[in-house]
Amino acid sequence: MPDTDAGRQVPSGTDLVEWYYAQGFSDGLPVVPPTPAKVAACIEALGGEPGLVECRVPPRWGNLTREVLAINMVMAGCLPDYAPVVRAALLALTDAAFNLNGVQATTHMASPLLVVNGPIRQAIGMNAGCNVFGSGNRANATIGRAIRLILLNVGGGWPGDLDKSTLGHPGKYTYCIAENEEASPLAPYHVEKGFKAEDSTVFVIAAEPPHSVTNHVANDPEGILDSICSAMSTIAHNNAVSSGHCAVVLGPEHAQTIARHGWKRHDIRSYLWTYARIRFGDIAFDHRYGKIYNRNLPAWYKRDLEAQIPVVPSADNIHLFVAGGDAGRFSAFIPGWGHMTSPVLRAIDGQGPVGGADCVDGACAV
Repeated sequence: MPDTDAGRQVPSGTDLVEWYYAQGFSDGLPVVPPTPAKVAACIEALGGEPGLVECRVPPRWGNLTREVLAINMVMAGCLPDYAPVVRAALLALTDAAFNLNGVQATTHMASPLLVVNGPIRQAIGMNAGCNVFGSGNRANATIGRAIRLILLNVGGGWPGDLDKSTLGHPGKYTYCIAENEEASPLAPYHVEKGFKAEDSTVFVIAAEPPHSVTNHVANDPEGILDSICSAMSTIAHNNAVSSGHCAVVLGPEHAQTIARHGWKRHDIRSYLWTYARIRFGDIAFDHRYGKIYNRNLPAWYKRDLEAQIPVVPSADNIHLFVAGGDAGRFSAFIPGWGHMTSPVLRAIDGQGPVGGADCVDGACAV
């Protein structure tokens, strides 16, 4: 039987699922009992050394040792093969630029979204196709869930305690996908950012849920992207009032229609940045409640009430992916948390981006 955190043995005959509920170690769903054999297999996949501290997880700043990482992986239902992805994701999330302390404690609904690129997607059986944000795939579901369990059990981000999110969203159970590189006519995201195609990477961004974009009629890039601009150009999501970064996920049908006209990733991002605009007076409520929103936006944005301001400061703040099933003319806009956080892209092996030789679509800026 597994030891408790006080060093006591769990009594023989204990219903372990109920016991872990009683200890408060669950995200609300049943956990897999972390037997010594399963934990040992995950520690081995992490490279051994169970006491090695991989990172510290805010806001409680608990030490994430390899043993604790392995235990939470097992409880989430992960296979040992998923260990490199889970570890890389936690190292990315605890990078200072991400501001996990703020994400964990905010009243906003933001949750870390993980996007995986490269050969490891197929090696561990991740879903990048149909229902990519939904249920039915063990790797996607349990990798995202392991991250959440660690944010709870090690970081202390318990709802109502250190997690002050007013509403939350379902991604706070699991929010993990892979890019559909096989169905994409564009260079993969990590290749655009300077990695080689054979590299495997994780990308993390603090994000709202996906906002569906439907366009069944357009046969040109402008028509499809105008629909996405419409979803982006509202006054209620956090990018509108707080700038920062966002993500756009093109469904394969939309991506293929756009690519047939010769458009590349940088063309798409530039178009979205140029035409996804908001009247400043709308987000400032024409100043009838004072100028409270002004301080959250970049200084260079015009404060004229009739000025059209961008949703994010530059095209580089729009992170573009292709994912989802082959059929269906749908895409998604995913607002970020705002200027309080920056996304992080990290190689599974910890190496940084390489040169741009593999950037086949002419958009290699990191």
